[in-house]
Amino acid sequence: MALPPTPGSAPKSLPPRPVSSPSPSPASTVTIEGDVKIIHFKPPVIVRDFATALNLRPFQLISELMQMGIFASITQSLEESVAAKVAEKHGFLLEVKHRGDVQAQQAAQKSKEKAKPALDDTANLVPRPPIVVILGHVDHGKTSLLDAIRKADVASGENGGITQHIGAYQIEFNGRKITFLDTPGHAAFNKMRARGASVTDIAVLVVAADDGFMPQTDEALQHAQNAKVALIVAVNKMDVKGANLEQVKAQMQQRNIAPEDWGGETITVPVSAVKGTGLTELLEMILLQADVLELKANPKGEVSGIVIESQVDVGRGPVATIIVQRGTLKVGDALVCGPHWAKVRAMFDDKGTALKEAPPSTPVRVVGWSDTPESGAIIKWVKNAREAESLAEEEKQRQRQVVSAAGPKEVSVDQLFANIAATQHRVLKVIIKTDVYGSAEAIRHILEGIKTTKVQLEIVSTEVGLITKNDVLMAGAAGSTILGFNTKLENGVTPLAKHHGVRIETFGIIYELGDRVRDMMADLLEPDLKEIKLGAAEVRAVFPLAKGFVAGCLVTEGKITRNATARLRRGRESVHVGKVETLKRFKDDANEVRAGLECGIKLDDFNGYQTGDLIECFEVQKVRASL
Repeated sequence: MALPPTPGSAPKSLPPRPVSSPSPSPASTVTIEGDVKIIHFKPPVIVRDFATALNLRPFQLISELMQMGIFASITQSLEESVAAKVAEKHGFLLEVKHRGDVQAQQAAQKSKEKAKPALDDTANLVPRPPIVVILGHVDHGKTSLLDAIRKADVASGENGGITQHIGAYQIEFNGRKITFLDTPGHAAFNKMRARGASVTDIAVLVVAADDGFMPQTDEALQHAQNAKVALIVAVNKMDVKGANLEQVKAQMQQRNIAPEDWGGETITVPVSAVKGTGLTELLEMILLQADVLELKANPKGEVSGIVIESQVDVGRGPVATIIVQRGTLKVGDALVCGPHWAKVRAMFDDKGTALKEAPPSTPVRVVGWSDTPESGAIIKWVKNAREAESLAEEEKQRQRQVVSAAGPKEVSVDQLFANIAATQHRVLKVIIKTDVYGSAEAIRHILEGIKTTKVQLEIVSTEVGLITKNDVLMAGAAGSTILGFNTKLENGVTPLAKHHGVRIETFGIIYELGDRVRDMMADLLEPDLKEIKLGAAEVRAVFPLAKGFVAGCLVTEGKITRNATARLRRGRESVHVGKVETLKRFKDDANEVRAGLECGIKLDDFNGYQTGDLIECFEVQKVRASL
């Protein structure tokens, strides 16, 4: 019941109760055009944010989606077509603002340019340390050279003394810092070497003084020239017998990189990683080349960099080694790298020391990634973790749409029969687990290089980290083998794998992994039958017996063995193949008769012996089929 108005005052009318309207989420806005309510949404359409925009509780939206046959969690993204149907059901029109909109991007770029000065403004640029890559042929001493520079034993920790992933390190010489990249020398790591050359300023090409230029040396030189980086040649192993510096310089002349003392422009430094000679001269030449290049960067701009390597550390989760190219990376910053994002929880240098910030040209290991980013990918700084997660999810959804669009829309009858025939082929399925992303990429490159039409190799997945129980369950469902490279097994994996009949094989050297996969593919084929000749005997006489005839023979080579398979030849014609049923020396039975001795031979169910026939004794062995 309403109260009467107070005497002397006009009655106050209550304001109309506002109609319940959606509270827009940070990713969306609502506008009303006439009778149409429009939700403007930035992709991806997350269930939680979408429910807020529709003025619903998340569980109500999830319930509606379940009625549509879609089971989604509160943090899951929805397809735009599904979101549009749900919005229409509640009287809204959904408009998704894609970041690919040219006008929006141009407007954002203009506002961004007005808000702050250009990143590459000359006033903001300061000198930065040079980034140096070590390139060269396998076993020419790249890691040993870097080991001598860093005074740390890197090579001894590598299986077989071969570096199998990229390491990024920073040293200080004469009060100035130098960042080094060590790249693998084995042929399988072609992409990794190319990536190392593409992010650096100076390439140090290591050539052994006793071997000279080798195939991978030429390949590394090509990478450096394609990347258009400054080149320094370090002639290593000057202490070994047979070292020939002049021969190396002649080979440089042939490749149009003549050394300075031969009238060229290529700095050439003779060194010995074992003796430690020439290292000071090499570092001085690197700094001199850096001064000539006038390397500078803006430490105050937005952070950007490149992923050198990534892996999963026990206790830390996904970890990425990155080199900061611009800006200063700090703990707490939010980063996005394609479909992955990170909030920097911690940073460490190559010695394991925790860092709070990393200026340009600094290599750091960053902890806090959602997953392992791809080596060579570009990282970008964003305002906060929420925006980073949103951008990463948007890129992930875009990649899914690209993959979906690339699939065949219709299957012809011929294609259907081809698919049926393909299912009858022998297939080896493998799951690859490695210590770092670069190794996984190199192993995939090796396996994809195995060319054969007899067995199909299918790589089910390639991941970084320990071999887990989930890997075993996936391998059991897919009928695949787990290949581990420089990684270990989680507790309880071995008995689970035995229960599910899953084979797990681990390797420390990439050559062995490639050879083993070839053997496993060959084992899927029917074995080849190989005939091994044991001996031969010539028929000299034929003697009648109560149950047929026996051949009196002279063993001419090898030996004749009882119950072995034998072939009777008459000239070039094979007359009979059977078992050696009877073998006698004079009147006594014999198990075998060797060359130069006489014997009596009777083949099962055969009596047509003639003088001059040749009886060959052989056995058939099964050998692994060739691919």
